[in-house]
Amino acid sequence: MTAPTQSVQTQRRPIPWGKILAWASLVLILCITLFPFWWMLRTALTYPKALFQNTASLLPVQTTLINFKRVLGLISAQEGVALGGTGQAINFILALRNSIILSMMVVVGQVTFSAMAAYAFARLRFPFRNQIFAIYIAALMVPGIVMLIPNFVLVRSLNLTNTFLGVALPAMLMTPFAVFFLRQFFLGINREVEEAALIDGADVPVVFFQVVLPMTVPAISTLAVITFINTWNNYLWPLVVANEEKVRVLTVALGVFRSQTPQGAPDWTGLMAGTTLAIIPTFLLFILMGRKILDSIQFTGFK
Repeated sequence: MTAPTQSVQTQRRPIPWGKILAWASLVLILCITLFPFWWMLRTALTYPKALFQNTASLLPVQTTLINFKRVLGLISAQEGVALGGTGQAINFILALRNSIILSMMVVVGQVTFSAMAAYAFARLRFPFRNQIFAIYIAALMVPGIVMLIPNFVLVRSLNLTNTFLGVALPAMLMTPFAVFFLRQFFLGINREVEEAALIDGADVPVVFFQVVLPMTVPAISTLAVITFINTWNNYLWPLVVANEEKVRVLTVALGVFRSQTPQGAPDWTGLMAGTTLAIIPTFLLFILMGRKILDSIQFTGFK
């Protein structure tokens, strides 16, 4: 007796239109976000005289590295003019050194003092602690441009204009965001670890520096990266306080280079080459530390 044969009908899986639409939207947003960076690189690699020959091309026209050499001062002004540029150059090495010095001063100072203030708000008990913290955090609602003139008057009265300390001073001690960020991290640390250290005879500074800080390396490194990037990209404050070349940072140097155009039109190829070189340090830093930043933000409970 033979069993009846049953036909196996293959069911087609429905097309996931929702997922396809989501991925398409994500790719579109990514392309829109990255296009300015690609156009910057495309302009930097384009031969100066060929910049306006084929503006519809997404690829560099007559690809060359001569613009980077012009910005770095590796060719003479006469050669730069002959190539179609302005003949101007950025003292890139000096500006790079100044940006590194300023960024490191702000990072070390802000991370150190903000960590101590955040730990005090998170663990120590003193009168009006919560009220003081609320008033301090309220400064987050004050636009930075409002404090530009008062900070400049203070720095000038201290005779710190055209100095690294004068440029770094407003953000060197602490900021409301840095204190709030680290306080959220300190609140998530188990109190039993600190209490055990106190029972063993350690005082508060020892607990903070030898017990708590080693446990907050992810948050400290995240704040350091964020502070470094913000300081590196800052333009207005260094422009106001430090207008001498000896303390001129990269962002200000690029602005000066753009204004040095005897022909009247900006030297776009040279400017984009300098901008490309200027964003490389922060780009590499974020690539190396991006995962730690996201993990630390999730740990602090930010949404």
